Amino acid sequence: MAAKHFINDPTHLVNAALLAVTLTNPSVALDGPNRIVYRRPTRNSEDAQVSLVSGGGSGHEPSFAAYVGRGLLSAAVAGTIFASPSAEQVRTAIVDRVEGSKGVLVVVMNYTGDVLNFGMAVEKAKANGSQVEMVVVGDDVGVGRKKGGKVGRRGITGTVLVHKIAGALAAKGAAFGDIHRAALLASRNIVSVGASLSRVHVPGRAPPGPSDSEKSLGNEEIEVGMGIHNESGSHRVRVQLPQLVKIMLERLLNMKDEDRAFLEFSADNGVVLLVNNLGGVSVLELGGITTEIVGQLRTDYGIEPVRILAGTYMTSLNGLGFSITLMKVVDTGLGQGRSMLELLDEPAEATGWSAAVTRETWVERSTLTRESKAGGAEEVQPSGLKLDVAQAEKALVSGLDRLITIEPEVTKYDTLVGDGDCGIGLKRGAESIKSWLSRNNLSDDAAVAVSAIARNVELSMDGTSGALYSIFLNALTHSLCSLSPPTPTPTTPAIWAQALQNSVNSLAKYTPAQPGDRTLIDALYPFVKALSKDGDLRRAAKDAREGANSTKGMKASLGRTVYVGGEDWQEVPDPGAVGLAAFLEGLAEGM
Repeated sequence: MAAKHFINDPTHLVNAALLAVTLTNPSVALDGPNRIVYRRPTRNSEDAQVSLVSGGGSGHEPSFAAYVGRGLLSAAVAGTIFASPSAEQVRTAIVDRVEGSKGVLVVVMNYTGDVLNFGMAVEKAKANGSQVEMVVVGDDVGVGRKKGGKVGRRGITGTVLVHKIAGALAAKGAAFGDIHRAALLASRNIVSVGASLSRVHVPGRAPPGPSDSEKSLGNEEIEVGMGIHNESGSHRVRVQLPQLVKIMLERLLNMKDEDRAFLEFSADNGVVLLVNNLGGVSVLELGGITTEIVGQLRTDYGIEPVRILAGTYMTSLNGLGFSITLMKVVDTGLGQGRSMLELLDEPAEATGWSAAVTRETWVERSTLTRESKAGGAEEVQPSGLKLDVAQAEKALVSGLDRLITIEPEVTKYDTLVGDGDCGIGLKRGAESIKSWLSRNNLSDDAAVAVSAIARNVELSMDGTSGALYSIFLNALTHSLCSLSPPTPTPTTPAIWAQALQNSVNSLAKYTPAQPGDRTLIDALYPFVKALSKDGDLRRAAKDAREGANSTKGMKASLGRTVYVGGEDWQEVPDPGAVGLAAFLEGLAEGM
């Protein structure tokens, strides 16, 4: 669990976060003492509509304050972190902070504190003559019927879908009774389950100590069904993502599980999928999780979701976990424009609602794509500069083998002074070229051969090194073509030297790197200079090695090393220069 925070005062943290909602959405205001974010009143009384109020403990952002806005909530009431707001806070929101002439619907998650405090506020408001009803959402199947007992299922991310359906309906001017019934209908057709890699630390509390070790999850453990307040789930597992998703979907869809078979899905019903980030999962990883979920729904259950929402909708602070919500699309009985999907697709002016895709795009579900032109990559015209294919391939493989062998050393250097990917990238490029050579014959034309190598580098190497090598090799291809003789001619060291010098000049257009800047240029320039002088490949490779060694203790002017702290750069040479020198040495040995 991560116990470091930028703001450690929990009271200040909650108050500042609520204020931020008003800074990013001018249509909402903050009642600071009562921690209520609410929609600002309109000047036109004809704009009055049924109001929606929700809320709960803080720490679940963007729920609930960031869902206040046109098309969603009218007000949200916040408690302290993971604690319900008081009944008086909620009563103030219902009676004084929202338009009440058309009625007020309160939507709350099924937690004892929330149900009691919001319920008390609702009864007080009713006693004063207000038209108010409350919908309690319990969508979590992580805890089954037996363990849930009389309390029932906890409320988690599915609550957001209830908010959206009821809020869109209110924005359309629907009657109070219709909105109340639609919210109940939605809440009864939603199931959710979560999983986490660790518990969360609440700012302001003591860091976890030895006594907390029993509750902590091991490095390979995942807790299935963990609640959004650190509550225990159903069990812990040691599995990879595909098996974890399988377990979670079984909790949601297995009708043979009498303890958790809360909702039956059939081919006649559309299904909405909501994949929710509990706060600490990277966007990159959430994308991978979403793909796995959609794939298993399709292959194992024959379910093709009619809508897929993925993002951060309800968190548990910086929880390292995610939840899956499935909503069965059923008829609201309210006619055209007021179906569940149409209400979900309606726009909402609330900063927390992240669903940018329009209804038209979902309905169309276009399958059109753009394909590459026939023939794939552009064919390079032969230059007429001939190679001894056997000798060229032997030399090339020798250089590639040297590059693969030296990967651990380059990776070690780059871990100290960069991001640790240089050696792996070079090795990946070398292996890609060798793999291509095992399936294809190297051309006896120098330009065509270099073009094929460049293509492999482009497809297999990423990062700065990949870009530099790709630019250089493509420039070398062009340079060889520009040196095309009138009749086929062997590619001499002098021709190679001239072509390489032209390529170095082309590379200079895209990087300001010069010798002395601690880059692969410190190995490349000496090599090209020496080859241009007398055509001696071995001497040129020796100069490249000396250039690479000279970068040890050289202060970087370019590249990621510039930003890396510490003094490790004084003890190791530049990783890219070392890798290039090794390749050139292998190339020379192979000749």
